[in-house]
Amino acid sequence: MYICLCNRHRDGDLKELAQQGIRCVRAAYQALGGEPQCGRCLSFAQALIDAIPAEAEALLTPANAPLPVSE
Repeated sequence: MYICLCNRHRDGDLKELAQQGIRCVRAAYQALGGEPQCGRCLSFAQALIDAIPAEAEALLTPANAPLPVSE
């Protein structure tokens, strides 16, 4: 699905960047080689990015989370 009609960015483009750790919509647009044009997509694009856990966050589950250091 197209998220940004001006730049022809699809949801998959933004999801992939979010999984790689890009958490800011403007940084995502720069990584895709452009800048937002009209700006109508920004809030939805940011919500999409926020809904996708970053790879590092996804790997940090209770089963493999670091144990607290005891003194």
